[in-house]
Amino acid sequence: MIIGVPKEIKNHEYRVGMTPASVRELTALGHSVFVEHNAGSGIGFGDDAYQAAGATVLTTAAEVFAKAEMIVKVKEPQAVERAMLREGQILFTYLHLAPDLPQTEDLIKSKAICIAYETVTDNRGGLPLLAPMSEVAGRMSIQAGARALEKSCAGRGMLLGGVPGVEPAKVVIIGGGMVGTNAAQMAVGMGADVVVLDRSVDVLRRIDAQFNGAVKTVYSTVDALEKHVLSADLVIGGVLIPGAAAPKLVTADHIKRMKPGSAIVDVAIDQGGCVETSKATTHADPTYIVDDVVHYCVANMPGAVPLTSTFALNNATLPFIIRLANKGYKQALLDDAHLLNGLNVINGHVVNKHVADALNLPFVEPKQALAAL
Repeated sequence: MIIGVPKEIKNHEYRVGMTPASVRELTALGHSVFVEHNAGSGIGFGDDAYQAAGATVLTTAAEVFAKAEMIVKVKEPQAVERAMLREGQILFTYLHLAPDLPQTEDLIKSKAICIAYETVTDNRGGLPLLAPMSEVAGRMSIQAGARALEKSCAGRGMLLGGVPGVEPAKVVIIGGGMVGTNAAQMAVGMGADVVVLDRSVDVLRRIDAQFNGAVKTVYSTVDALEKHVLSADLVIGGVLIPGAAAPKLVTADHIKRMKPGSAIVDVAIDQGGCVETSKATTHADPTYIVDDVVHYCVANMPGAVPLTSTFALNNATLPFIIRLANKGYKQALLDDAHLLNGLNVINGHVVNKHVADALNLPFVEPKQALAAL
């Protein structure tokens, strides 16, 4: 198969769909890989590193899209990239379609085979291609939150871990999944007072055992959420519903009543955010203030640490890329129910129920859509 790796064009996005090591795995199997000039330069991989791995370097994204049977990216395709997709071409990347009607409409029009990293599943009910970025974002959320609490960012002027004789900041983490667990790990390490809210008692048991009681675990009700959010110095929103828009758990009324100078990091912003007052920001301008609360809502948080993120993501995506390349998309999807769950749009049909429901679009069963090809 011919695989194409374009350079990411989203603001401050330095990650790349495939590292030279990943390219080498595919060229060793007899596949061709075309990489756009400088695609990996943001993390120190020059064109020569890709050429040494067996790739051909092309000057423009248009050439890569024109030649490739499968496009491997990181972020959702921007409008100019969506216009280059064609019928029967595979797109394998993060899509986050539930809150994004214009992108979904363009992908339907393109008739491409669009597989979203974030809805591929595993046999434990997890999301293996979202997990590495959730790990990165969860760990980063505490760094970002600690910075947001500094006075220069309009925060309370608090040190997350305090010092002997001075209380640490109270960090409230909403959601005890991959984001929440990794955020808790960093927050505990920095000496904060940490509370995790979740609706699964099993998740709370796991966190309690993992941190030897160093994290307070609270079953999430409307009442508990309000109590802890209002007393927090830093709130981390880490709630995710696979493929669907995140629920607005922290309301505008909560924000009005939070401590002045407190901070909120909405990691769920890629899925629309779990805070009513959230709006997506960029690494260039990451925070804004609503009712004296600092909001950090960067839509691609792991993009700030692209070297770590690219390797973490590639470790997870590579086996699927190899399967798609070796078998072709139809066979690869039919052979693997978990990869099939990643299929969002194919040949002009939305085949992910969450996306169809969120955007009020007709839904087609994925196997039915595949059978029609």
